[in-house]
Amino acid sequence: MASALTLCGSIRAGSVNKTLQDAVDAKLSEAGVAVNSITLKDFEMPVFNQDLEPDNVPEAAGQLADLFRSHDIVFIATPEYNGGLPPLVVNTIAWLSRQKPSPFRHAVFGIGGVSSGRHGTIWAQSHLRDSLSKIGALVVPTLLGVGPASSAFAEDGSVAESGVSTKIDQLVKELTHFSRGGI
Repeated sequence: MASALTLCGSIRAGSVNKTLQDAVDAKLSEAGVAVNSITLKDFEMPVFNQDLEPDNVPEAAGQLADLFRSHDIVFIATPEYNGGLPPLVVNTIAWLSRQKPSPFRHAVFGIGGVSSGRHGTIWAQSHLRDSLSKIGALVVPTLLGVGPASSAFAEDGSVAESGVSTKIDQLVKELTHFSRGGI
């Protein structure tokens, strides 16, 4: 059975990107994937600074890298800040990219994001795809851009728009197809 690790690039209460993470979790579970949904709040890491290496690498970086390595699928829901990635996502990738062996070379990656505008974090996702690809990650083709957030989800967190549900289904199909774990 395939296993998936899902995380969100926002740790604020009420994050719509966490709502997206939950929706993807549900669809992955329906597809027969064992899902491990985490919050980056549990993996505190200082701002990346190469001067901290090798003696002061945060333990959380190694723990998170182990999680990436132990799953067949990784899904990242990311907000968009000023047309780019939020600092939490950039810092997480910076620390993980220093871990050996690379935590980016086993799993297949899916990315998505929700914004208040209709572009659905497409610029941040493009940046994330580019960064992940440069460090050896295989990222599936579908970019799960959701927007505007105000109409994408119902009050209970369920997907309200059929177009969003279709995009999630397509992403899950690609992730399960390309994963090494099989279904």
